[in-house]
Amino acid sequence: MNAPIVQGDLRAVRLPADHPPVKVGRIGVLLVNLGTPDATDYWSMRRYLKEFLSDRRVIETPRLIWWPLLNGIILTTRPGRKGKDYASIWNKERDESPLRTITRSQSEKLAERLASASPKLVVDWAMRYGNPSIASRIEALQNEGCDRLLLVPLYPQYAAATSATVCDKAFDALKTMRWQPVLRVAPPWADDSVYIEAVTSSMKREIATLGFEPEVILASFHGVPQSYLAKGDPYHCQCQKTARLMREALGLDEQRFRITFQSRFGPEEWLQPYTDKTVEALAKQGVKSLAVVTPGFSADCLETLEEIAGENAEIFRHNGGENFAAIPCLNDTDDGMRVIEHVVRRELMGWI
Repeated sequence: MNAPIVQGDLRAVRLPADHPPVKVGRIGVLLVNLGTPDATDYWSMRRYLKEFLSDRRVIETPRLIWWPLLNGIILTTRPGRKGKDYASIWNKERDESPLRTITRSQSEKLAERLASASPKLVVDWAMRYGNPSIASRIEALQNEGCDRLLLVPLYPQYAAATSATVCDKAFDALKTMRWQPVLRVAPPWADDSVYIEAVTSSMKREIATLGFEPEVILASFHGVPQSYLAKGDPYHCQCQKTARLMREALGLDEQRFRITFQSRFGPEEWLQPYTDKTVEALAKQGVKSLAVVTPGFSADCLETLEEIAGENAEIFRHNGGENFAAIPCLNDTDDGMRVIEHVVRRELMGWI
């Protein structure tokens, strides 16, 4: 004698009466961003930095060289400094980083936008480094009956150190599962017209609210070592394409709208031109009004709120600049959610 599944049954699957109840038939959408420490104290920062800087996708230096540096020097000195940086932008009301606050909101708003698309959909979010972990949320989605999963790395441009390592962690989780969900991974959207329109429209609205007209606008992307490009990573090319399409949409030339790369780490040569050096040089050349947009970030975080809006603003003014604006990321605004919803609906085709 057969009996229908009693939990999460959306496909009318029938099992023997004595079969343990299972949940199937749902579709999970998992948004994943880079990561965040749980707190700003030394040990929380150390745990986060160790997980991040131990990733071979992020740091490709041979372990024989990197391991003593990481464990002997970097994880001794860097947690205190970075903890102070995080404390300067921390969401004190929720006691969490802005990246966690925004990514959660993006997930909640996406669920609302997709509510009418299918009753099968379950939207969740995770962090590649820190909490909530990718493995824990994949398990939670499976417990909700999701046997199909769309993984969405929240990076408009692909890099091995970002998009690929999200996939690595998801695959690690799947390797532990006897019954794996079917997996799709959303591709990057560096040249997607919906994204380009959203990021330029948002930027224009923000600039219109300023009390000045920027003489130069920098599109600052997170940097990676130059050697990664030489090894075949497409990140630099995709950043260049995004910047070119934005420039064309804005009707600006290469002197008015420039591309730079930020957040370099260590002595190795990284993608250039460097954001901080460009900001300094422009101020010394007499540029008085500058705006920086960060189209490679889907949500504001340490690199945008502290490094750009804080450090680079100080560099600009210290060297003779006067008016500096850090343009907010798309975040969970209507523009930002339109991009995420567009990508997700496109990649769910055939499932809903």
